[in-house]
Amino acid sequence: MSGGRAGGAGFRSGSGSATAALIVTAAVGGLVFVALMIGAAAVYDAVTEADGVAGLDRPILNWAIAARTPFLETWVTAFTNLGTTLPMVLIGGGAMLALWLRYRRRTIVVLMVIAAAGSITFTVVGKALVGRSRPPLADAVPPYEQSFSFPSGHTLNSTVVAGMLAYLVVWLAPRIWMRVAAVLSAILWAIAMGLSRVFLGHHWFTDVVFAWLFGLAWLALLITTHRLLLRHQSSRSADFASPAGLG
Repeated sequence: MSGGRAGGAGFRSGSGSATAALIVTAAVGGLVFVALMIGAAAVYDAVTEADGVAGLDRPILNWAIAARTPFLETWVTAFTNLGTTLPMVLIGGGAMLALWLRYRRRTIVVLMVIAAAGSITFTVVGKALVGRSRPPLADAVPPYEQSFSFPSGHTLNSTVVAGMLAYLVVWLAPRIWMRVAAVLSAILWAIAMGLSRVFLGHHWFTDVVFAWLFGLAWLALLITTHRLLLRHQSSRSADFASPAGLG
């Protein structure tokens, strides 16, 4: 009888720990998501009202124009072209396939597809909703782009795809250096892609800042959901493995 009571107490303790972990995960992920969305909303308001942080758009573009050289224009253009649809599909799809072949987890494909689909949808809807004009062609480096400016699709898609790939590596890779390298690579990729859009005069600075913040918020939502599902599955497995769960 004492053993049964001890087993029951242990089961309740384990169940309580799993519940607490779920709550903490949800709370942290929710707070990050809300904070990022508040920041994104502030940038959106500044753009639509033409005030606040939007006042930095013109000075930053002027600085970019002054910093250009033929050499930089060529190489930055080559880099920013990697953020277009086909290269991003090849890069993201190739990395996703490599991860799937290594770890054979269906979730890899599911998360990547959902992340990319959401990013593309937000880009299309955002451009149609805001209808913001790009910087004047006289201030841009050819080839010129004609679609609406807000948000920066290159930046949003690059942030989401690189960020999700980094998360998958952090989740699955056994070595710490792999995780650190994945996170640093994703950060550098997203920052460089966004700045390249401003440097070439294809986007205003606030187009890029919004894309960074909104992309990170979307990632926070997806990653938090995934972590909650993982913890829920882990707690259910523990329930079935325990004497009380089997009873």
